[in-house]
Amino acid sequence: MEEKPEQPPQHCVIPLHRPNWKELAFFFASGILVSIPFALFFSQLYAYVPAALSVIVLAPFIEELAKVFPLFYRHGETERTYVTLGVLIGLGFGISEFVLYVFFLRVPFIDRIPGVIFHASSAAITAYGISKKNPLPYYLISVMLHLTNNFFAFESALPFGLFAEVIILVAAYLLAWRFYHLASNDKMVV
Repeated sequence: MEEKPEQPPQHCVIPLHRPNWKELAFFFASGILVSIPFALFFSQLYAYVPAALSVIVLAPFIEELAKVFPLFYRHGETERTYVTLGVLIGLGFGISEFVLYVFFLRVPFIDRIPGVIFHASSAAITAYGISKKNPLPYYLISVMLHLTNNFFAFESALPFGLFAEVIILVAAYLLAWRFYHLASNDKMVV
């Protein structure tokens, strides 16, 4: 039997990709068109558990995963691009949730603005973890911030609840800001 000479391994080169405005708009829209249906599909679990458990515990786990789900299919982006795309998905998700609460559930307009900022920030936190190929700790940070926020929103009778919600919102925003600036604009994620 004749031996074949060893051939060098073939390599795949993925060029650095910077999304144009159409792709950025796509990720904003995916926060509405992908993430919201994903969250609504899994929210059917809510019917089987008490309201407090579904709002405080299940919703954060489901929504935080739903928001960043489209990012798992990207390649060739910089770390910073991942975080930017996370912000856009979170904005799309937050705005669609805003519309749902304000126009259909009649929640006051001003009460839902922080939710838009929160969803953009928490998606950026998890997106940073995805860009570092270590999403779980960052996902859990987002979930814990969301869970804590929902606890204080659900238990609105607590005297310091509103103050706690503001602190959580600011913490989420500052973490997202920090991770955005820690993300490399030159290092490609493959």
